[in-house]
Amino acid sequence: MSDLPIIIAGGGIGGLAAACGLARKGQRSIVVEQAPQLGEIGAGIQIGPNAFHCFDYLGVGDEARSKAVYIDALRLMDAQTAKDITRIPLDEPFRKFYGNPYAVVHRADLHGVLLKYCEDSPLIDLRTDHKVLGYEQDGSSVTLLLDGRDPIKGRFLIGAEGLRSPIRSQMIGDGEPRISGHTTYRSVIPTEQMPEDLRWNAATLWAGPKCHIVHYPLKGWKVFNLVVTYHRDVREAIAGKPVSKEEVAQGFEHIHPKARQVIEHGDNWKLWVLCDRDPISNWVDGRVALLGDAAHPMLQYFAQGACMAMEDAVALSHCIEHFGEDTEDALQRYQEMRKVRTARVQMNSRLIGEYIYHPGDAQAAVRNSVMRSMSADDWYNQLNWLYGSNGLDTGAATSAAAE
Repeated sequence: MSDLPIIIAGGGIGGLAAACGLARKGQRSIVVEQAPQLGEIGAGIQIGPNAFHCFDYLGVGDEARSKAVYIDALRLMDAQTAKDITRIPLDEPFRKFYGNPYAVVHRADLHGVLLKYCEDSPLIDLRTDHKVLGYEQDGSSVTLLLDGRDPIKGRFLIGAEGLRSPIRSQMIGDGEPRISGHTTYRSVIPTEQMPEDLRWNAATLWAGPKCHIVHYPLKGWKVFNLVVTYHRDVREAIAGKPVSKEEVAQGFEHIHPKARQVIEHGDNWKLWVLCDRDPISNWVDGRVALLGDAAHPMLQYFAQGACMAMEDAVALSHCIEHFGEDTEDALQRYQEMRKVRTARVQMNSRLIGEYIYHPGDAQAAVRNSVMRSMSADDWYNQLNWLYGSNGLDTGAATSAAAE
């Protein structure tokens, strides 16, 4: 096997997870990041058992668990009536079924766990302030082209630079991402500012017509993460724009006051317009492969974006370990392991947004009736295809957790 390093473009959760996984297999990598320093924007994310299966495989399981908040339930509320629709308990039977917990964590804390592993590893070279332009390859190596810096030559290249990946642009050429028109507003507030009657140890979703509200505790209950989404039919991609509380509240007049008060207590709101892309069946070009949002960007409704990126990292490192003597074959095997599963999550994320998070009238009544009829065991079995894997298979949780 060539002595050239593996190049990873993108120092987010997916890129760092890939570096960790490859290092665990004895593979040397260079991670290049466009930003002047490595870090994560955003706030809380939910991490299912499949993410913890990945943490264990990547060698950071204990560290990740130490940063997480272990909530008691996933709680779905009717935002118009303030009545419970369903509650999925996340207690010991859940953990036993899947072999790992469900938790919430601050995105920066999760990134920090992966970053520390990379910084401590002699096999990982982290380089910031590197803007990717594209790539060239000759059948035996690949060269990453950079703006104002010397090219980097490697054995193969992983594009993990997110939704607007330059490497995807060169490989696929599918233009701008699909703009959903759904506008999400995010805030993080001290726990004492959260209404007392909503300080639940749960990832709570208030589902209403063309809108929803989510809240859950973070950082050892020091703060609450707030997420408010509304169909504003915005056709421009916006990320992290500060907005007023009054703008956030527009359109939520039909929501029950108990849910609506979350908006009143939020502060320093920022706006994102949600984007994704249609699933594709090929994201490998010779010695170049995509990973995470660069390969399969998805809407937030399944809470699986970071989880899928980490599963990609697990699958990639597995394929390089077992089939790496032929790099192009290994990358093709990685793609085959991942493309159907990630496409399923992409498609389900859209469907869940429409039929679980945002329906009204008769569609909401059907949702409520069906979901109220489901027991905890029903939920565990229905979600096993998702939570029971670490990215190497779609089988039972016990086999995935053992990898």
